[in-house]
Amino acid sequence: MTDVVALGELLIDFTCIGSDADGYPTMAAHPGGAPANYLAALARFGAHTALLGKVGEDTFGRLLIGTLRKAGVETRGIAADAATFTTLAFVTLDSTGNREFSFARKPGADTCLSFEELDLSLLDEAKVLHFGTLSLTNEPARSATRKAVEYAKAKGKLISYDPNLRKPLWSSLEEARTQLLWGLSQADVVKISDEEVEFLFGLGPEEGARHILSQYGVKLVFVTCGGEGCVFKNQNAEGRVPALSGITVVDTTGAGDIFGGSAMWKLLSLGKSPETLNADELRQVVRFACTSAGLSTTRPGGISSVPAYSEVIRRLEEE
Repeated sequence: MTDVVALGELLIDFTCIGSDADGYPTMAAHPGGAPANYLAALARFGAHTALLGKVGEDTFGRLLIGTLRKAGVETRGIAADAATFTTLAFVTLDSTGNREFSFARKPGADTCLSFEELDLSLLDEAKVLHFGTLSLTNEPARSATRKAVEYAKAKGKLISYDPNLRKPLWSSLEEARTQLLWGLSQADVVKISDEEVEFLFGLGPEEGARHILSQYGVKLVFVTCGGEGCVFKNQNAEGRVPALSGITVVDTTGAGDIFGGSAMWKLLSLGKSPETLNADELRQVVRFACTSAGLSTTRPGGISSVPAYSEVIRRLEEE
C-alpha cells in the first residue's frame, strides 16, 4: 500500500551560486517542485510514496523522473508531454539564503496535466493525498487537482495541503487568495507559512492557526515561521517549537516542503488521527520536522538536500 500520493509540479530549480563580472548569475540545476520535495523527505525516512504530475518529453523531464526513482518515489503517475517543456524555476538568493523566484512556465508541462491522465489506482492505494496551489494556477491542472481531491475525499483519504504561494505565477493576487482558501476548505492537515497567513488573513501565526482550525474544518495546522520555528494547533493543544539552531544556512529552497514531508512521516508513524494528538505528541512531530528542515538548509537544492534519518535523530539527541 502507498502511504502518500502527492499531486503537482516536478521541475528544475536553477539556484544562483555566483555571478560574473557583468552581474549575471551563475546557476546550478537541482531537481525540485514542492510536492516532489515533500515526497522525497517521506521516502528518505521509509514511507511508500508516489507522484501524480507531468514533465516535458525532454532531457530535464527524463532526469527528473530518474531522480525521483533514485529517491524511492513511485513514478508511474508522471506523464511526459512532447508538446511542452519541463517547467523551470530560477531561484536567486540573498545574503541570508532566502529566495526570490522567476519561472519559465508559459505554459510549463506541469500546468498541462489533465484529470484523464491521472492514475487513480495510486489514489485508491494511498492513505494520504497531498497537494499545493501551483497546480491551481492554470487549466487543465486546476480542474485535475480539484477532481483528484474530490475523488480522494470520497475514498476517505487524509488530505494534506501546503499553499506554497508563488505570487508571480498568478494572474492576480485576488485569484491567488480565492484558490488558496479553496485548498484550506478541503484539507485535514495544513502546513502554511507565516507569510501566507499574513497574506490571507492579516494575522500572526498563533491567531492564524486558531482561525484556520475554527473556520475551515482543518484537523491540524502547522504554521512555519522560518528561523522562528513552527506554531502548531489541533483541537487538543497548541504551541511553538523553535527552529534548529547552530547551523549555517546555505539554501532554504525546499525547506518548507521537507518540513511538511517530515511532519507527515512522523504523523503516520504515530498511527493516530491528527485531531487526537496531544501536546507532547505534537511537539515530537514538530521537533522532528524542524530538525529535518533545518538540516536541509545547510546544503543546496530541494530533493537533494533531504537529510538521512540517522542524521536527524543524532541532531535531536544532541539538542
